[in-house]
Amino acid sequence: MQPARNSLKLVVCPHCTAKVFISGSLSPLERTPCSKCGKSIMMPMQLRQFELQSEIASGGMGTVFRSFDTTLGRVVAVKLMKDELAADEDAVNAFAAEARACAALNHTNIIHVYTFDQEGAHKYLVMELADAGSLDDRIDALKRVPELDVLDVGIKVTSALATALKHGLLHLDIKPSNILFNSDGEPKLVDFGLARKTDAEKDNYAPVFGTPYYIAPERVQQSGESFLSDMYSLAGTLYHALVGHVPFEAPTVDEVVAAQIHTPLVPAHTLQPDISVSTGEALSRAMSKKPEERFPSYDEFRMALEAARSQLLILQLTGQQSSTSPSPREGRSWWRRG
Repeated sequence: MQPARNSLKLVVCPHCTAKVFISGSLSPLERTPCSKCGKSIMMPMQLRQFELQSEIASGGMGTVFRSFDTTLGRVVAVKLMKDELAADEDAVNAFAAEARACAALNHTNIIHVYTFDQEGAHKYLVMELADAGSLDDRIDALKRVPELDVLDVGIKVTSALATALKHGLLHLDIKPSNILFNSDGEPKLVDFGLARKTDAEKDNYAPVFGTPYYIAPERVQQSGESFLSDMYSLAGTLYHALVGHVPFEAPTVDEVVAAQIHTPLVPAHTLQPDISVSTGEALSRAMSKKPEERFPSYDEFRMALEAARSQLLILQLTGQQSSTSPSPREGRSWWRRG
């Protein structure tokens, strides 16, 4: 039933938080300017008990909305699959696989999936809300994220990846934009869209998907992938946050990818003298070109980060550690091989 043309809908602007009336004749998800701040707001959309209220982010598979669960009375995130992909069987299977991968994992620092459902032509995923920005946003804002914060993220995400590994799962797309924060500042690992089982048969002719600035050398060379590939990508992500730029910078994507294989990593603590040696050495080892030269387990990587954190806290308490200073940062791009 269509709303009356002169009806009004009361909504909250996600930008200025003002309660404003918008025309009830707008279609679900249709946008209109806020009468208070002038920024775009949308007509809410109802999917079963979930009211989609404002857009958080958009990606290749779908759009994530801040939503309200009217049955349980809680705020959630709803990832709505793009309409043009809903008829694509491969895309739907990938969307469902992401839901199953996350739902199988129970860890504080992995985004929790509540349900995967469909209403009419709309396929959607309901998740825990983490809308306090990403690590990528923090790098954008700060240029260099404080070392203690970087170590905290590293320790927690390493623990999250260890849990995924216990369930036989590799993430394969660790990067700053896939680490979100909730309202309590807790990091949450998201986007298991490229994840695969550790025992899955490897197709040497299949394309390799990933983000060139963080992808492990062995994945580029298609010589195999394991949890050590995720360890490398996480260390590259932490390195970026710490020093203010990606580990390897070059004019083209192909040159960046080649650098992952051939160019020696400059240790973080030699680039920025205020970074502790223990942190720099831990990241350098985790980013060794040869997988066998990295930490043999997530536990050992996590313990190295925890030791660096303890040493840093002691230095800060004794007044011997200076604060991090900003430095320039370059952008990122997507890359696929095959």
